[in-house]
Amino acid sequence: MKYPVRRFKSLELALKEMEPYVRDGAHLQTGKPFKQLGDMRSREVLANWLLCVTINAVEGRELMFSSDPIGGDGVIEDRATGDTWPTEHVMVTHHGADKDDNAKSLVLKAIDLKRSKGGAAYAEGKTLVVFLDAAAGEWHPNKVARDLPNPLLFSAIWVVGLYGVQDDEYVYGVTLLDVSNGNAPTFLVRINKTFDAWDVTDVRIGDERLPIVFVKLLQLVEGLHDEDHLDAKACELRRRVA
Repeated sequence: MKYPVRRFKSLELALKEMEPYVRDGAHLQTGKPFKQLGDMRSREVLANWLLCVTINAVEGRELMFSSDPIGGDGVIEDRATGDTWPTEHVMVTHHGADKDDNAKSLVLKAIDLKRSKGGAAYAEGKTLVVFLDAAAGEWHPNKVARDLPNPLLFSAIWVVGLYGVQDDEYVYGVTLLDVSNGNAPTFLVRINKTFDAWDVTDVRIGDERLPIVFVKLLQLVEGLHDEDHLDAKACELRRRVA
């Protein structure tokens, strides 16, 4: 059975519509849900958008997102194949955190909270998206991924969050918490100042370093502590729209 859903006509239009909410960081944290998008919140719309543009750029796919007719936080769809991935979202913030909490413990607590909501029946087949408030502090994707609960229950867990604003261009980190190939895949999505174009940078292990504009951002992503020190290679995958 097909259910009616609401979606933007394009990822370009979605970005432009999201501009005021991205610039107003408070709305991403506390803004009311959008009734016309199945009660998705602005941060959920943004996070779904970030996943779509990242995977599209890296894998050459045609992902788009829509509302979830059965109450989830949005559905990502491959328009070429028709495959779909329902999502659930959770926000990690430092507000109300225990004094001993850090970004890692807050992310893991948020994941446990969603797992305990309904167990396997709730999580099976879904992608969990963690929206990380920059104020939660530095975090290290590999360390978080290694300490994920087992069984995970969710099909996959992604973490997204703002890593900086450079010359009025917003740069978001997008990380898949999966170290099966050695390191958690990490990407940077840079939205240009007019919100009509974006770049996706795939941060990979290699013998070259990131362009200087991204070095500090990568340090926030991975910490670059001695035990985790990486030589980073950036392969820019540019997505330009007219």
